[in-house]
Amino acid sequence: MADHLKETELSSEVVYQGGFLQIRQDQVRMPDGTQSRREYVVHPGAAAMVPLFADGRVLIERQFRYPLREVFIEIPAGKIDPGETSLQTAQRELIEETGYRAAEWAFLTTIHPAIGFADEILDIYLCRELEQVGRALDAGEFLEIDIVSLGWLVDEVRAGRLTDVKTQIAVHWLERIVSGQWSWPAFDRV
Repeated sequence: MADHLKETELSSEVVYQGGFLQIRQDQVRMPDGTQSRREYVVHPGAAAMVPLFADGRVLIERQFRYPLREVFIEIPAGKIDPGETSLQTAQRELIEETGYRAAEWAFLTTIHPAIGFADEILDIYLCRELEQVGRALDAGEFLEIDIVSLGWLVDEVRAGRLTDVKTQIAVHWLERIVSGQWSWPAFDRV
């Protein structure tokens, strides 16, 4: 580890407390001994999943994201609720947002989507053996689901139309797995 690059927290203050996000402002000692200020978002963590049908197609969502005021193509995802594991979050969110339940789950990777200003950790799973059970969107949640080919997703990434980072990473993982460049992960039945 490059400990000589570490910054040391001297003090920390909550400057904003929202519904589930918090903004902190910390005073830190830099590696050269000087002091600086760091502002960052505290996030509860999240989980996302790539729902894969037996024919190789993928379940995706289209959802309006207010900060950028656009509709985005995304894999299903959601924040971790208190007491949940990331896998439990992924399983819950898949049903709530898409109406599908998956019998098999495999962990793919962990990402840190915005390391410059947030502490969010997001785990990505691959799930399969999908069964439609009916969805239950949260109040104020509006999204459409679609089933698309991996080729379509890759084309959307290459064309610059699929810009959501978790979805891009998931598409790259799935493309390498399906092509045989990377081995399939071990699935657990739930």
